[in-house]
Amino acid sequence: MSQSLFARFQPIAAIATTPKAIQTLQPLCQSTNATLFVPESLSNLPNVQTYTGSLKKHIASIWSEYRAFVFCMATGAVVRLIASLIEDKSRDPAVIATDQDGYFVNSLCSGHQGGADELTRLIAHQLGATPVLTGASTSLGLPGIDILGLPFGWCKGSGDWTGVSAAISRGETIQVIQEVGSTLWQDNLPEGHSFYFGFEEFNESISPQARIWISTTKRQFASDTKLPKVQWHPRVLWVGIGCERGTSRKLIEEAIAQVCTRYHLATDAIAGLATIELKADEVGILDYCRDRNFPLKIFNAEMLCQVNVPNPSSIVEQEVGTPSVAEAAAIVASQASSLIVPKQIIKLDGEPGAVTVAIALSDLEYTGRTGQLLLVGTGPGNLDQITPAAKVAITGADAIIGYSLYLDLIESLLRPGQIIESLPITQERQRAQRAIELAQWGLTVAVVSSGDCGIYGMAGLVMEELQAKGWDGKVPKVEVFPGITAVIAAASRVGTPLMHDFCTISLSDLLTPWEVIEKRLEAAAVGDFVTALYNPRSQTRTQQIVIAQQIFLKYRHPNTPVAIVQSAYRPDEQITLTTLEEMLEYSIDMLTTVLIGNCSTRTYADWIITPRGYLTATSDQ
Repeated sequence: MSQSLFARFQPIAAIATTPKAIQTLQPLCQSTNATLFVPESLSNLPNVQTYTGSLKKHIASIWSEYRAFVFCMATGAVVRLIASLIEDKSRDPAVIATDQDGYFVNSLCSGHQGGADELTRLIAHQLGATPVLTGASTSLGLPGIDILGLPFGWCKGSGDWTGVSAAISRGETIQVIQEVGSTLWQDNLPEGHSFYFGFEEFNESISPQARIWISTTKRQFASDTKLPKVQWHPRVLWVGIGCERGTSRKLIEEAIAQVCTRYHLATDAIAGLATIELKADEVGILDYCRDRNFPLKIFNAEMLCQVNVPNPSSIVEQEVGTPSVAEAAAIVASQASSLIVPKQIIKLDGEPGAVTVAIALSDLEYTGRTGQLLLVGTGPGNLDQITPAAKVAITGADAIIGYSLYLDLIESLLRPGQIIESLPITQERQRAQRAIELAQWGLTVAVVSSGDCGIYGMAGLVMEELQAKGWDGKVPKVEVFPGITAVIAAASRVGTPLMHDFCTISLSDLLTPWEVIEKRLEAAAVGDFVTALYNPRSQTRTQQIVIAQQIFLKYRHPNTPVAIVQSAYRPDEQITLTTLEEMLEYSIDMLTTVLIGNCSTRTYADWIITPRGYLTATSDQ
């Protein structure tokens, strides 16, 4: 299980008061790196921390130290334990309760902003439990409006968040005015949602009951209005900055604040700062960026002097080698063609020095996150055949990319607010490139393949594309989640055909020359390998399976058992047991896996058995 998917909830405290509860929570704590607290009477158990006295007092003593609490006890008891500790949903930790048998996982407190709803889903997948989510947005299939921009690094502005959330839960018309930032969230709203996008006035029969602004502007909402409004600020503003040597952090901060106020810009919409490399060690700039958690982009004079700016300065050029620092740095950092705020020179009484500020608007917001690529194998298609780790990866990802058929099979694992993108079966490379693009931007992206993603799946292609882009092996982070591949799934439906050495060969010559495939078929047949044929026949490719049969008939008896398994573990599954000689008399297509036995494979009571040799062995195998 990937602990990185639980990183945003760390540190996590788990509470168990009985041996049964401890047994339920210990595997969870191991995979999530949670701290398991138990009463002193159970201190003899491994990997636990004990508390003495009242559990209520213990919870109160650690309440501020953890971002999430997972209780394995009665929901009513948990409510009584935390009732006096709850203050505000924007600050309270996520609180979750599960029963001792691990049948249900309940999201109790801070479902949206604390992440309890998402954590509930993740824990439920690991335990094989049913998540219990009672929030209105969940029932509507909508992301919580108070967490809408988190995947994209947006900053939450002021407004009546409770009022807007209530209007959404009632299904009322919500006007959304989005001026900047990604619109991917809009593309993934469910049908029948109540959001209206744009500035246009409503007619008399339709009027908004709430409004959402997504912009760089810092709006002051009137307190007496009846229409609830909120604002999100995508981080799209790049601040170019120049200053005299030794300028204080206080003056730098005041200068940026003054300019933003003058132009009605929210400082929360700032992506980062940019300057010339001569200022790379300027203490005031470094301190300000550190305190505000802003990235600082550094450019040399040669790069900056190539930028056309509205206010070049010959004096600046004589001093630093470029006619512009602040304006040019803002344009280069944002990759924009122009500025929204030309350079402003700010001084402050009592503070030595001066600061030059310019601001440019980027098309793409800065997320402030390190992206991840989760390469996920979903198995043969039945949800029961997907590993718990793969389920967690799918549910925990910001974006899911795959072939539409495979996405349909995992629909119940998806959650509101996720970005879902499907591309046709022939666009595997485009899928890989899109996933990498989103991960490099800062999203956690799950790329799903049927079977095992590393066996004829997307994992290899994604890794190849990363290598071609000069990937450093670290960012974005990559994790591979294995799945039950087709050969194993098919074999499990017909018995034990793979008990001895076997190989898999794809008959598709789309990516591999047919001459190479023929050599591999010949080698497998000569070597007496049990052989699984993938992609055996398509509508336009019909002769490869015929040639494969002919090759194997040269070295195998015509009565060699063959299994033809279509859509294993799916509702339309079909299984046929036949022989090598008669295999082509049955339906074979791209969703079929063909298993050809070796010289010792046999059929018994509608099962296929390939002996390993145990019954005839005279020594250890």
